[in-house]
Amino acid sequence: MKPDAKIYVAGHQGLVGGAIWRRLQAAGFKNLVGRSLPELDLRAQAAVADFFGRERPEYVFLAAARVGGIRANATFPADFIYDNLMIQANIIHQAYRHDVKKLMFLGSSCIYPRLCPQPMKEDYLLDGKLEPTNEPYAVAKIAGIKMCQSYNRQYGACFISVMPTNLYGPGDNFDLLDSHVIPALIRKFHQGKITGAPEVPVWGTGAPRREFLYVDDLADACFFLMERYQEGEIINIGVGQDIQVLELARAVAAVIGFKGQIKLDPAYPDGAPRKLLDVSRLTSLGWQAKTPLPEGLHKTYDWFCRSPWARKS
Repeated sequence: MKPDAKIYVAGHQGLVGGAIWRRLQAAGFKNLVGRSLPELDLRAQAAVADFFGRERPEYVFLAAARVGGIRANATFPADFIYDNLMIQANIIHQAYRHDVKKLMFLGSSCIYPRLCPQPMKEDYLLDGKLEPTNEPYAVAKIAGIKMCQSYNRQYGACFISVMPTNLYGPGDNFDLLDSHVIPALIRKFHQGKITGAPEVPVWGTGAPRREFLYVDDLADACFFLMERYQEGEIINIGVGQDIQVLELARAVAAVIGFKGQIKLDPAYPDGAPRKLLDVSRLTSLGWQAKTPLPEGLHKTYDWFCRSPWARKS
């Protein structure tokens, strides 16, 4: 990408899009385009077509999506499948119609089967049944992958798809009911610390294992791949290591300084027993994550303490 290239970051105010925006700015790109939801509803076909016709971006990072934790996915399945299908279909199609040079679609590790062999290779896509708790979201993301591949095959487009593992970092959603596991734990333990609570509940049995990637590392990988990767096959982005949820909870509690007990609540679902990505395809290209989990947790908690979320606790 040339330094003066016009780059559209869809979802630039979100966790992922915001990190990509920062990474592009750090690399010297100034001709960046972003629109908030009030400015542009990406579910509206005509509005997206008009936006692409006026702005004519050369490159697109498709990071806009409806996302949430296990409760949000279970409570709003129709919203998750409809919103994500509409957002990605509108952007991918208009990127083709307006001759975008390259588009990156960001999927999710939840596209892989629930009982997938570990670590999960890109080749395992569609090899088994999905995890029921986030199936509508996963189906939407798989549709986005297949849409990119179809436009490549039929029209000669250059649309690539990357599959990040579980993400965390500055700009995350710390809502106690609908957030992902790390921001939920940070806010719970922060509340427990400032109120002197004797214990903090953690959903599930604590037994599942998860992989976590600091969001600025993801943004660095996305920039790396946008510059170097041209293949239509999906590529995983992760750290290649996982941790048990109970161990994660203890690590978060230690970072925050919560001294009470952790109370597991098995009434809540665990989700898939394990989710660890095989990142050998990415590492063979020369990229590896830089931020260890303890360092990333400290950075995320520091950001949280300066954010409006801390004042709500």
